[in-house]
Amino acid sequence: MIDLDAQATTPLAPEALAAMLPFLERQHWNPHSAHRGGRIAKAALEAARALVAALLGADPQGLIFTSGATEANNLALKGLVAEGPRRRIVTFATEHSCVLESVRHLEGAGTPVTILPVLPDGMPDLAALDASLGPDVALVSAMRVNNEIGSIWPSAEIARRAHAAGARYHCDAAQGFGKIDCRIDSGPADFDPVGLADADLVSLSAHKMHGPKGIGALWVRPGLILSPQLDGGAQESARSGTQSPALVAGFGAAARLALSSMDADLAHITALRQIALDALAAVPHRINGPAGADRWPGNLSITFPGVDAGRLIAALPGLAFSSGAACSSGSGRPSHVLAALGLSGPDVRATVRLGFGRTSTAGEIAAAFQAITSTVKRMQNQ
Repeated sequence: MIDLDAQATTPLAPEALAAMLPFLERQHWNPHSAHRGGRIAKAALEAARALVAALLGADPQGLIFTSGATEANNLALKGLVAEGPRRRIVTFATEHSCVLESVRHLEGAGTPVTILPVLPDGMPDLAALDASLGPDVALVSAMRVNNEIGSIWPSAEIARRAHAAGARYHCDAAQGFGKIDCRIDSGPADFDPVGLADADLVSLSAHKMHGPKGIGALWVRPGLILSPQLDGGAQESARSGTQSPALVAGFGAAARLALSSMDADLAHITALRQIALDALAAVPHRINGPAGADRWPGNLSITFPGVDAGRLIAALPGLAFSSGAACSSGSGRPSHVLAALGLSGPDVRATVRLGFGRTSTAGEIAAAFQAITSTVKRMQNQ
């Protein structure tokens, strides 16, 4: 099967597997045990924390390991201790469902929430953001790379505007970490912002960048207080629960690999995207989302007019791709991201998401898109 579902998950890197094996096969120790085995596990945990923080360009002491980006987003949004009049949360209509469901949960409990629109290409409406900011805003939450349409948001600029209004900035960087610049940079007020600039909270996921599933992290700016969402031993400060040295070691190895291969990965994936675009010229289609530097090249959200996405997926069992986010495709729920872009119901149902990455080959992409265009042409001519 040819993998065109890179936004849903990525293959485990051999380097990550190698880092995990000692803790799966022999070194089963609890990193909080006082004996030598526990100290070995604890050392591995802290070495991996340093590797992940190095890719983020941040203080490792601020990194809290979680079960994934969903937990990290929940902890960031629900755990932020809002004081005084600042209680409102501002976010965008195209955020991941775990962010939107978290803020709706908070809204139901009395927290004021503002969900902003996006522009037709899926980029943030910064004028709407400016209009929404006020002395009651505690947090602005905006992702780095969209999981459905690949839009790369100006995180540094969003952080600057949030901070100018006295609010904190949270970034769900699950889709961007290990692929594009996600560095934290707290420079002077006139610095040239890069990556995530001076974000206050950053959510990460290992399995989106060739690490294992079941592990992620939330980076918290030193001095920022979070209310724990799990009661227990506070093994990760604001997050209780025994850590898995195997999963953490795999995350660290994937981060170290990404740090050395990011530029080569980008060049490779950009070349694959051109192969895909050349093949798509054979059939009527529309690409949703931004173009150029505002888009991660390993993502294509494509509407094929007159073609039901479910039928197309079923007709190509040798290809792995989806009609949208993996967390909602199986439920049959229409894409809230595509709806926010203004797509009609029929267009949403005619849209597929195609993704490729580091391990994809030119031959695979050429073969896959030849199969897709041939099948689309047949369906459009029926």
